[in-house]
Amino acid sequence: MYLTIEETADYLELSITDIMRLIREKQIRTLSDGETILIYKEQFNLYLREIEKYKKELQDYLDEPIPEDIDIKDED
Repeated sequence: MYLTIEETADYLELSITDIMRLIREKQIRTLSDGETILIYKEQFNLYLREIEKYKKELQDYLDEPIPEDIDIKDED
């Protein structure tokens, strides 16, 4: 499935400016039919899986309780 630049921006939750920058930097592959720039949707699967993995790892870290520090002593 192919997406336009606007659809890609919505799909990746990025701005159109960011998508255009990524295209100029050749980080996103595109096709052109003369008028419209089309982007193959499946090239983002790895990126989206890695983002989900990072979000899960971050949430696991934030959910981890803070351990009691056994070295704290009452100086009074």
